[in-house]
Amino acid sequence: MPSTETVFERTGENTMIVNMGPQHPSTHGVLRIILELEGETIVNLECVIGYLHTGMEKEAEYQQYLKCVTMTDRMDYLAANSNNLAHALSIEQLLQIEIPERGQALRVILTELSRIASHCVWLGTHALDLGAMTPFFWIFREREKILDMFEMFSGVRMMPSWIVPGGLRADMPDGFEAKLRSFLKEFPPALKEVEGLLVDNPIWKERTMNVGKISGDFALNLGLSGPITRASGVAWDLRKSNPYSGYEKYDFAMPVTQNGDVYDRFLVRLAEMLESVKILQQAIDGLPGGPVSSADRRIVPPPRAELDNSMEALIHHFKLWTEGFHTPVGESYVGIEGPKGEIGWYIVSDGSNRPYRWHVRPPSLLNLQALKPMCIGRMIADVVAVIGSIDIVLGEIDR
Repeated sequence: MPSTETVFERTGENTMIVNMGPQHPSTHGVLRIILELEGETIVNLECVIGYLHTGMEKEAEYQQYLKCVTMTDRMDYLAANSNNLAHALSIEQLLQIEIPERGQALRVILTELSRIASHCVWLGTHALDLGAMTPFFWIFREREKILDMFEMFSGVRMMPSWIVPGGLRADMPDGFEAKLRSFLKEFPPALKEVEGLLVDNPIWKERTMNVGKISGDFALNLGLSGPITRASGVAWDLRKSNPYSGYEKYDFAMPVTQNGDVYDRFLVRLAEMLESVKILQQAIDGLPGGPVSSADRRIVPPPRAELDNSMEALIHHFKLWTEGFHTPVGESYVGIEGPKGEIGWYIVSDGSNRPYRWHVRPPSLLNLQALKPMCIGRMIADVVAVIGSIDIVLGEIDR
């Protein structure tokens, strides 16, 4: 829990200190921002985090690798499949395991749907923060369709834990393909309707253009990633530069703009959703047959059919779900392109059935560093616009 004795002294005689949060709806979680104002102009700003601290990274050191998966869901809870994937890839790197092509394609489908769903939440809440209510309802209608598909897979809408070390828990269910193809037809025109409300809206442009500007060099020096950097002219996307899960097979563009302001970050994310639609269309059209998980029995349980006929398979299944699996001594890190930027897991193994060290590279935490330089010199009303354009989630920041 953060200290209530946060030291924040005024820098001028004619300024005042104002708290924004930690229960302010436009801070997108329990984020506290201490502002020093001269009139309505921001002269200094500090973020206070820790109100949502859960200790997940330490807790994971006392859990088997498979049991850590459910904790990854609850970090960026708006893109749980992306967290599942980064965690699984890091463990698979330790074990030197390859995932079958069908499993890789389904992983791409789940993570790209998560990207669209996450961007839908960003778009709806960002618009609502700045006074536009209709886009919130329209875009959340589309997100509901994605959550319905997640529920078809796993039985839950937001925290499926479906991507696991070794592959996936099971293949896609009956009816999923038809539902996905229907969504791919319906989503682009629905997004176009929302764009029509905002892209050329003079009020929206007044609130977002030339607000919260940062350069590409500045973004890279701070360690920022994702749409923020691409909106500042940096053509960097891990799906292109360090492809994983077969992303090198997909034809998609990397939206990049140059102005580095709130408006450009808005345009980049809109374009990214349409590129995700392209990836999903290619993935479902070219979905190969075969298994969805590795045949490596060190980590993947025997098929259900074997359990009825083989005592060895039954014992193996029992040991995997009670004792877990062991990884070789070593360390690994795999980063992926999550909706908010690079998210990755650094795992140190001592050869046991649980990680010796389990550390996350969280994009929201690093991207939040940009809030202060984006806001100083701007009006207090601009803080809300800038926070929305960073697209943070506190579950990942505090962990």
